[in-house]
Amino acid sequence: MQVRVRTEQQTPEWKARYTVRSGIEGTIDEFAHGHGMCRCRYRGQPKAHPKHVLRAIAVNIERLSGRPVTGEAPSPRPPTAFRTFLDENDVARPKSWRTLGT
Repeated sequence: MQVRVRTEQQTPEWKARYTVRSGIEGTIDEFAHGHGMCRCRYRGQPKAHPKHVLRAIAVNIERLSGRPVTGEAPSPRPPTAFRTFLDENDVARPKSWRTLGT
């Protein structure tokens, strides 16, 4: 079963589906852990929903305030220590998941 799943993960269709999922998972992780949404003070959806909506608005404002005013694309993130290690030792990097759909 694991062999079947791993071979399926190499198909372009699976990679295109996972590209969307990985972006969403990062957003959810930022929302949950970066903005305190793991714990809620209130019980029940009628009480908790306004908190979630206000936090989502705050996350969007925070993201928009970090964008450049000129409208140009943000600068790329600096490479991680692992990426730097791979580059220094001439180890080939796998293609980024962001470019798989293009």
